[in-house]
Amino acid sequence: MRASVRLSFGPTEVICRPPEGSAPDAVENARRWLDERFNEYECEPLRPLGKVLTKDKLIVLAEAIGARGFEADATLRQDFARAATALLDSDAVHIDVDARKVSS
Repeated sequence: MRASVRLSFGPTEVICRPPEGSAPDAVENARRWLDERFNEYECEPLRPLGKVLTKDKLIVLAEAIGARGFEADATLRQDFARAATALLDSDAVHIDVDARKVSS
């Protein structure tokens, strides 16, 4: 089965997949990519106090990019999928942006 990340934005869904035949991303590379995009999109933590969880970062970043942003940029979809699947150690990830839930 090919790895994928399903992003739900209300009734709109976007499927993100790593490039065909690519090796899984190293966790440290995935974490660096996520941190850089989190800053680039000027994301704010979901919870103002305490540690910022990886799942929360994925939700907030997906929300900042939006369905249209993902649909318009194939490289971004691939990079997001590589990072999310590596960080969550799962080949199947679902991020429900509206419900603020991540399942793998």
